[in-house]
Amino acid sequence: MRVVAGRLGGRSFDSPHSNRTHPMSERMRGAIFNSLGDLYGLTVLDAYAGSGALAIEAMSRGAASALAVEQNKTAADVIQRNIIGLSLAGHLKVVRASIHGWSANNPDAQFDIMLCDPPYAEANASNIQKLLRHVKAGGIVVLSWPGRTDSPVLDGADLVREKFFGDAQALFYRKRAT
Repeated sequence: MRVVAGRLGGRSFDSPHSNRTHPMSERMRGAIFNSLGDLYGLTVLDAYAGSGALAIEAMSRGAASALAVEQNKTAADVIQRNIIGLSLAGHLKVVRASIHGWSANNPDAQFDIMLCDPPYAEANASNIQKLLRHVKAGGIVVLSWPGRTDSPVLDGADLVREKFFGDAQALFYRKRAT
């Protein structure tokens, strides 16, 4: 895999060789981050991190820090090696845990942007709704969702953009001020 753009643009990084992760295409990643625009100084949560590609791309495009949460040991180890190989230590951190377990233990953690690319078997609105508490008011949630299904409604967030990529879609939500 490679970083699409930013200060690390073109650099390669490893992806776990497992059927438990499904890395997002470069085309979709590029479109998501081009839509997000300037990330300078923002904090990012990469829920369901898999390969860590979303967190790495966010760091390449100026995010101040990112947290990648990944349950699978092999995938989390690969992300950690990529952090070292791309000199992102101190700015990108990986936590090996289920995103919902991490969320329960860190109820007050908040981020400017939350990136969610859940395994489609776990793609349900109630799981994403529970994670919305980690997004600051006015913050953005980007959700990778099966392309042939209705966009989930998230209480407390407005769907502001949809992009379709064959069998997947990227949904952009803005969290309302409470």
